[in-house]
Amino acid sequence: MSEESAMPDEAVEPAAVPDEAVEPAAGDRPTATPAQALSAMDDLIAGSMVGQQEMAQRLGVNVTDLTTFAYVLQAGENLLTAGELATKVHVTTGAVTGILNRLERAGWITRRADPTDRRRVRVAAEPEAVARVLALYGPYYERLTALFASYSPDEIAVLTDWFRRATELANAYREELRGQERGTGGGGGSPEAPGG
Repeated sequence: MSEESAMPDEAVEPAAVPDEAVEPAAGDRPTATPAQALSAMDDLIAGSMVGQQEMAQRLGVNVTDLTTFAYVLQAGENLLTAGELATKVHVTTGAVTGILNRLERAGWITRRADPTDRRRVRVAAEPEAVARVLALYGPYYERLTALFASYSPDEIAVLTDWFRRATELANAYREELRGQERGTGGGGGSPEAPGG
C-alpha cells in the first residue's frame, strides 16, 4: 500500500499463488545483472502505482489519503501524530491537516487526545474503514505472503534489507532534490510526491 507494508503485523495464512507467480527453488533461480534488477524494479513500481490508483478509486479516496491511512494502519496501537504522518507521507503539516480532515469526514479515522500531552492529537483508524481496506488488500497480501514463502529465510533477509535500504535511498534522494529547489528559489516545504 505504500513504501512500507501497511498491513497489520497479524499472521496471514499463505494463499495459493498463481502458477505464473511461482518461482523456482532458491538454487534454481536465474542470475540477473543490476540492469535487469533495475528494470524489474521499474516494472514493479509502475504496476504498483497503477494498482494503488485503482485501489484508491475502489475505496473512494485519493492515493495520498490512502497512503496516509496505510501509515495509520501500520502504526497499529502506537498511534501517530499529524506531524509524524506528515513526515511519513512527505507532505507539509498543513497538507496533512487537510488529508486528516477528509479522512475524518469520510469516517476513516478519528483524532484522539495524546494521553501524555493534551495539546497533541493522535490518529486512530476506524474499524469499519480497516475492514474495507483489509477486504480489498487482504487477498493480495496473502498472495505476496505465499510468494515470500517460496524464498529461503536467507533470501527473505536479503530482500528485506534491500527494501529498507532502497526506501532510505529514495527518501534521501527526494530530500536532496527538495534541498536543491529551496537553494534555487524553486519552492520550499514538502511538496507531495507523485503517487502518494
